[in-house]
Amino acid sequence: MKRLPRRLTYGEEATLVEHLDELRNRLIVCGLALGLAFPVAFFFHEELVDVLMQLLPRDRKLVTLGVAEPFTTALKVSFYASLALAFPVLVWQTWGFFAPAVRQGSQRVVARFVALATVLFAGGMAFAYFIVLPRALSFLTEYDSQLYDIQIRASYFLSFVALMIFATGLIFQLPIFILGLVRLRILTSAQLRANRKIAYVGLLGGAILLPTVDPVSLALEVAPLWILFELSLWLSVLLEKRWDAAEAVRIEHA
Repeated sequence: MKRLPRRLTYGEEATLVEHLDELRNRLIVCGLALGLAFPVAFFFHEELVDVLMQLLPRDRKLVTLGVAEPFTTALKVSFYASLALAFPVLVWQTWGFFAPAVRQGSQRVVARFVALATVLFAGGMAFAYFIVLPRALSFLTEYDSQLYDIQIRASYFLSFVALMIFATGLIFQLPIFILGLVRLRILTSAQLRANRKIAYVGLLGGAILLPTVDPVSLALEVAPLWILFELSLWLSVLLEKRWDAAEAVRIEHA
């Protein structure tokens, strides 16, 4: 690849072949970002596994049941870690591809939202690690312990917690998504308020789809989602007024 993919400007016409060429280049950039992040993550996979194992209750230990399981488990953990490391690049390339569809002024605003996405992603992962998983794992590993000799398989446990942390980081992108739609005039704060109950049910469904099987972790997941939705709604109300006022001034001076 001779150069990074050029972002088309608002209103710029391009053929299907040019769009596909841009998409290919952006996928190459995303692949390179993952390709660079994976070796780094794999180099530190022992430290990553140790950090994840700290989520286990103190009286539990992990076991492996296959010859290749330690190696494949290291690969899985490293893959999720590389996705997290490359997340800013993945988001930026995704935004760069869709940016020409919005007005030039909106492009600059949404670009700031993309920058905040990394902070929210990190916050979501921290929330899963420090708040959700310790309580959820304590419940799951003790459930019906009088009936079973509970042994925890390393590949299942580490895949579960890594996916949970990554998925929670993605779910915490909710404010970015909502504020972006409001800024682009696809949604309004009035529509959000009118459909609040539907949004609550939808967020509950999204929490159920996360890798969880118990009511404790489900409650810990859906509560911040509802809070994030309410925060996004009221931020939309405030920012919508600012955006409307700025638009009125621009039209007045035009």
